[in-house]
Order: sequence, then structure tokens, then C-alpha cells
Amino acid sequence: MKNKIALLAAGALLCTALTGCGGPAPNTVFSIDDLPGKTIGTQLGTTGYIYASDEIENATVEPYNKGADAIQALKQGKVDAVIIDSEPAKVFVDKNDTLMILDDPFVQEEYAIAYKKGNDELGEKLDAALTQLKEDGTLDEIVSHWIGDEADMVSYVPDESVVRDQGTLVMATNAEFPPYESMENGEVVGVDVDMMNAVCDILGMELQIENMAFDSIIAAVDSGKADVGVAGLTVTEDRLKNVSFTQGYATSTQVIIVRKD
Repeated sequence: MKNKIALLAAGALLCTALTGCGGPAPNTVFSIDDLPGKTIGTQLGTTGYIYASDEIENATVEPYNKGADAIQALKQGKVDAVIIDSEPAKVFVDKNDTLMILDDPFVQEEYAIAYKKGNDELGEKLDAALTQLKEDGTLDEIVSHWIGDEADMVSYVPDESVVRDQGTLVMATNAEFPPYESMENGEVVGVDVDMMNAVCDILGMELQIENMAFDSIIAAVDSGKADVGVAGLTVTEDRLKNVSFTQGYATSTQVIIVRKD
């Protein structure tokens, strides 16, 4: 009998140590004002990570290699909230009915293509191509296939008639950021991939995609291992120390994801 009581007591202590046998503790974040002092999950190297570290008083910021890992930590009660870009947030919440996005936007940002400092010729070509894609409606059409109520996830088809005699453009990305880039049937797909295929149609180049950790992208471009970094990259003062950026091609908002209960 004593052994049985001891086992029951040990089990109770273990449940307490694991934040209750019934699951994670109740949600305590209902607005941006509740973030100070909380534990916040972010993807390493993202603007969400930067802003959470710099702007939220007394917060413990937990970096994860993948946004999906931060979401899993939130579900398990290891973090109180996750800060991430709005479009990936929608994808994650759609797949997890125990989570929700708060109405308070955290910060707005604009995505741009990163390229090596000093490579002004490439920068000018990329800007000219982006301007053309905006003016002829191609960029809007690409986005409509991936974002919005009528998104069908149909990828852009490169123009087979284009003479690709201008070499290969190596694109560094992180395929953990749907709908901008994610893995499907062993290939990287999404808004950024389609946009860069359209850019390469204009430039007469082949596109080569290198999937890597998000916080390795800037270093890859800076070192010349990749020609461009395209992964929902926001222009920040810190990144501008190492790379240059084109004009923006999309606007996004950092949002806060929490548990519903």
C-alpha cells in the first residue's frame, strides 16, 4: 500500500512539473499590452525575433529554426505567444483550431530581394524586372494564386520560349514560410519562387533555388554563395550592413498568435 501511495504521489508531482496533466496553462495574452514579461516564440533571424527582442520589455524570446517549431511550442505551453508574419500565421492557424491570431498588429513591414553589396548591375536589373511585373499585372496575378479566398496554389509556369543565355541566378531561401515558400512534392513552391521565375523570364536566366536555414540567407548572399536572398526578407538597418535590397514587392504585418484557451 505504501508503494502504491508513493507512486501516486510521484505521478502527481510529475504532472505538476509538466504544467498540469490536462495540458498547457490557460492563455494569458489577449493583446499586445500583455506581452511584457512573457515568453515569446519566434523564428530565428526574422524581424519578429528582432522586434520581440528589442521592443518588448522583460520578455523571454525563444528562437526556433522553423516557424512551425515555434507554433508547436505554443501548443505545448512552452511559450505564451508566437510573433510571425501574417500570411504564414494564417496558414498555421488554419491547420490548428486551438490557436488564434490577435487583432493587434505587431509591426508592418515590406519584403524585398537581397543582393550582394556593390553588385549594382544586378540590382538595377532586378528593380527593372520588378517594375515590369508590377506594371503588367504579373506580380498581382502570382500573389492571387497563393493569397486570398480564391487562392488555388497553382504555380507560375516559366516561359519556355525565353532564351536563357544570361547564366544562372542562385536564389537562397527558407522553405518554411508558406505561402511565400514551402515544400511540395520535394520542390520549393510559393509566391517568392513564382516571382523569381517571372523575373528570370525577363532577365533570360535560369533560376536555381538553394533551401537553407533562414538566418543563413544573408550570409550566403554576402559571401557570393547565392546571388539573391528571397524569403519574405524585410529591409532592416542590420541587414543593410551586409547586403543591398531592391524595391519592395509585398507588404506584410507581424502578428501575434496565442492559444484560444
